[in-house]
Amino acid sequence: MSTENIYKIRAKNRDLFLRVSEGHFATSHSHINYYIDVSAQKARLSEATAVARDLVSYYNNTIVDTILCLDGTEVIGTCLANELTKGDFMNMNAHQTIYVVTPEHTTGSQLIFRDNTAPMIAGKHVLILAASVATGYTVLSAAEAINYYGGHVTGIASIFATLTECGGHKVRSVFNTSDLDGYASHPSHECPLCKQGKKIDGLVNSFGFSKL
Repeated sequence: MSTENIYKIRAKNRDLFLRVSEGHFATSHSHINYYIDVSAQKARLSEATAVARDLVSYYNNTIVDTILCLDGTEVIGTCLANELTKGDFMNMNAHQTIYVVTPEHTTGSQLIFRDNTAPMIAGKHVLILAASVATGYTVLSAAEAINYYGGHVTGIASIFATLTECGGHKVRSVFNTSDLDGYASHPSHECPLCKQGKKIDGLVNSFGFSKL
């Protein structure tokens, strides 16, 4: 299996695609049968803008002071902040400033904010933006950090999600499991592909794919 086998799935009613490849892949938290490539959405302005425009309707009536960007989603976060601050009468954030923040990770994978960025979280309504929400571990860690620094989680948004709720918050996404036929995610010790003796095709994380 290689990334040459990636094919595109079009978003419903939009000129936006999800690039996927079927196989046996390992993440830090689970084994999955699809590799989902969101690098173009994170790095290409036109696709990041399309993602932001898809997500913004979920938050027009939600106060957003800060967008916390996980998994390298800063370009999307900036586009989303721009969409949220446009002068739309239905938008509670129109003409208001929104912070776009990236957390720092410690060696123990904890999320921290330095003295100069902590005020962008404390007392703020924070929207968590992730590339994907599968197990929920990463966004839960982000939510804990936001609460610790005195912020309020106002929602969770992502390009792809297998969950509709995480930690008591709704998860809004452009794509979900209904777009992928037979999508499955399992803890490594319960992976049916491993039990069938199928070798892992590659390692997957927020930076992308590494073939084994």
